[in-house]
Amino acid sequence: MDWYPLFNSLRIAAISTAAVFFLGIAAAQWIARLPRGVKGALDVILTLPLVLPPTVVGWLLLMLLGPKRPLGAWVQETFGVRLVMTWQSAIFATVVVAFPLMYRTARGAFESFDQNLADAGRTLGRSNAWVFWRVQMPCCKQGVLAGTVLAFARALGEYGATSMLAGYTPGRTATISTTVYQLWRTGDDPGALRWVLVNLAISAVFLLAISLLEHRRERR
Repeated sequence: MDWYPLFNSLRIAAISTAAVFFLGIAAAQWIARLPRGVKGALDVILTLPLVLPPTVVGWLLLMLLGPKRPLGAWVQETFGVRLVMTWQSAIFATVVVAFPLMYRTARGAFESFDQNLADAGRTLGRSNAWVFWRVQMPCCKQGVLAGTVLAFARALGEYGATSMLAGYTPGRTATISTTVYQLWRTGDDPGALRWVLVNLAISAVFLLAISLLEHRRERR
């Protein structure tokens, strides 16, 4: 059994989750302070990938990053890097589709945060960065952790945008999702079932670990 799809899926999901963790927190922290009208407009833009079909997201990314498009052509000519049909290109797809989950969850947590706690920290001479990481983030950790888990699960199971942007090449761009589809398409149901069980096991272990961690923190 070739384990490359598992390695590639975990690699893509881990990198994507790390990216959307910081991007989602930064966007949520900034947008939470904006006026309601501006906040609503930005919400629509940043949340669109959550409601659009994954194939539509993949097509839009191809129109932006394809080798015959201005951005994709410029990057390939300047740096010699192809932005599509590589395993790295799947990261673009998973970041786009997972970002709204992290952003919306973190923003909800930040909006429920009591700003009096932050003001108290500032009156003691603490910097905004210190207040954010030592006061606000610990208070909002439940929402941030939930967003991180959802983003990882979404990135791990992404198929539509990933298949359009990275394709399916065994040993190069194959992921668990694209492998399941290819095995099913060729009539290899036992092979597809094995990968389905692998995906279920990974997701269950990950969610169980998060649940145990939260239970331990609550007991403390």
